[in-house]
Amino acid sequence: MASPRTVTIVALSVALGLFFVFMGTIKLTPRLSKDAYNEMKRAYKSYVRALPVLRKLGINSIILRKSIGALEVAYGIVMTLVPGRPKDVANFFLLLLVLVVLFFHQLVGDPLKRYAHALVFGILLTCRLLIARKPEDRSEKKALPESAEEQPSLYEKAPQGKVKVS
Repeated sequence: MASPRTVTIVALSVALGLFFVFMGTIKLTPRLSKDAYNEMKRAYKSYVRALPVLRKLGINSIILRKSIGALEVAYGIVMTLVPGRPKDVANFFLLLLVLVVLFFHQLVGDPLKRYAHALVFGILLTCRLLIARKPEDRSEKKALPESAEEQPSLYEKAPQGKVKVS
């Protein structure tokens, strides 16, 4: 049977991956929701207006929205379907994307209700990454001593009556 840690990682990976595939698709096409797509277009226009350095670099709102959407879809697919280390890499880059989006929301002064989902999913990505990177407990470890007699002493007697600190 799978450990609770494994079940948690798989559940978080699938849920987060599907969420980012969904959100990325909304940024790329109006097929899922025309209203949400139009809202994304409006939001990304305000992000580019608030950060003129993007315009100087030749990045307009369409390029920004579509590149972030494509990255979310790609990394979301990896989070959902690809096993092993690539999943952790995708997790890390999705976390970076969430931080960028949170920066954009703060830059334009959006209220919390407009970016609360990004904040929550950023926290979930962080939790998933921390759980996945934590070394797995091994059942081969020695059991803890049950009595004080079995516990090693901090001080061992050295020859000639001296006390040695270990």
